[in-house]
Amino acid sequence: MSERRRQVLDTIHRAAGPVGVSEIAERLGVHPNTARFHLEALVGDGIVERVPDPPSGPGRPRVGYRARPGLARGGARRYRELAELLLGHLSATSDDPATTATAVGRAWGAHLVPRPAPFHRVTRDEAVERLTAMLDDLDFAPEPVADEPGPPDRVRLRHCPFLELAEPHRDFVCPLHLGLMQGALAELRAPVTVSALAPFAEPTACLAHLAPSPDR
Repeated sequence: MSERRRQVLDTIHRAAGPVGVSEIAERLGVHPNTARFHLEALVGDGIVERVPDPPSGPGRPRVGYRARPGLARGGARRYRELAELLLGHLSATSDDPATTATAVGRAWGAHLVPRPAPFHRVTRDEAVERLTAMLDDLDFAPEPVADEPGPPDRVRLRHCPFLELAEPHRDFVCPLHLGLMQGALAELRAPVTVSALAPFAEPTACLAHLAPSPDR
């Protein structure tokens, strides 16, 4: 979320009731069209909803904006506990947790990366660049690296966004990450894949090893 959009949302949260475009624009010192643009984006994301005022005379009633009920930032969130519960259940009920996790990751990787045009052949460099962009969006802090001059042969993952879950559930979380990258590259019909993921291969990073795709 952009900083300006976050400011708009903060203004809505601090208000005692629904606020209009002109009020938000005045409080933030921006043009009303700018405020309206960010408000409509928040509505589209399902974070904010429009609230028309009751009619009080001729003309359109004023439209205010408020945070959707149930999404107030002050409420407690227990996503980690939920994730641990689900991971524990999957690990206990699956005959092969790693294979199950890799399959789940591949499905999500294919979903997260935009598919190329039908007749566009994705090059190795483009595939690595798009894989890196996806991993960056997921906060893996990726860094393509190579020992010699030439294309990268691995991607260094300097940050694990699921570290607290990966430590007790490495049999599921790490294969999930592997599948995520493999699924994205398969969706791109790339000439490269991730052949292996080495968890904590370096003191502060995991390494995703790149290899030619067997399907290309």
